[in-house]
Amino acid sequence: MSIKRRHFLILSSLSFGLIAGFGKLFASQTTQSSNINSPESNALTPTPTTSADPLNNPLEEPLLLRFVSVADTGTGAAGQYAVAKAMTLYHQQNPYDLVILAGDNIYNNGEIEKISAVFEKPYQVLLQQGVKFQACLGNHDIRTDNGDPQISYPGFNMQGRYYTFRRGDVQFFALDTNSNADWENQLPWLEQELSRSDAIWKVVFGHHQIYSSGHYGLNQPFIETLTPLFQKYGVQLYINGHDHHYERTNSINGTTYMITGSGAGTRPVGRSEWTVYSAEQLGFAAYEVYGDRILITAIGTDGQVFDQGVINRSVKLS
Repeated sequence: MSIKRRHFLILSSLSFGLIAGFGKLFASQTTQSSNINSPESNALTPTPTTSADPLNNPLEEPLLLRFVSVADTGTGAAGQYAVAKAMTLYHQQNPYDLVILAGDNIYNNGEIEKISAVFEKPYQVLLQQGVKFQACLGNHDIRTDNGDPQISYPGFNMQGRYYTFRRGDVQFFALDTNSNADWENQLPWLEQELSRSDAIWKVVFGHHQIYSSGHYGLNQPFIETLTPLFQKYGVQLYINGHDHHYERTNSINGTTYMITGSGAGTRPVGRSEWTVYSAEQLGFAAYEVYGDRILITAIGTDGQVFDQGVINRSVKLS
């Protein structure tokens, strides 16, 4: 069920002390987020698609991109290695070459000297097979030199504190969502890049949550500053960590919000009116992108699928 429409009062100035308020109210949805039954017996390999099932992709529709997301990974402990093993197994059965790494890449203080234990060893097989990790900075990452060593580290493929890259019909926008981020420049940059993008799919990722039923809950400043841009420019998906659980929302004014912060440890999570599925479970999310939909699959350390959903793209006729 879609979240009830709301009017959010736009701040005249942020707590960041940066941007004058956005004056546009939330409007109708342009994409829809649906749920697919996810019985406990689901195997890691998704069920083959058939044109008879409206939630699955027609056989003639080509796969544009497959990628996965995970966050809050950098412990070097058993939980991280278990998730990495499941990611490797999924790759063997469903090849992908992109991982969205949504922050807190190195615990506890972003020390780059730990990079072998918390990144290179857990994901060794994926890295050897050419899988590219695209990272952003989490709050733990900036504790050492404000995260600069991670920005310079080649394995994280960061093009700055915030950046954009494109994979065919999908454009990704990485944000620095930390409290000391350069919002005065980053927010106009984001609007400019979104406005000039002609990608049919727009995916934004950052470390901090916007909608969450977990420890940190709602992020009101981001609701008042980021979500109007998502709605205005048709961002269909936002991916984050920070809260250590899995959660998938309904489409909220056209955007589905995904928390995949259980890449190494978990915290309890509840449910909210916008929640489609939430779980205190180690794992990662996989995304299969087609021209008219994104299929989302959540996979645990046991290799089992524990949630499946779909984001349908609404095509506006000229």
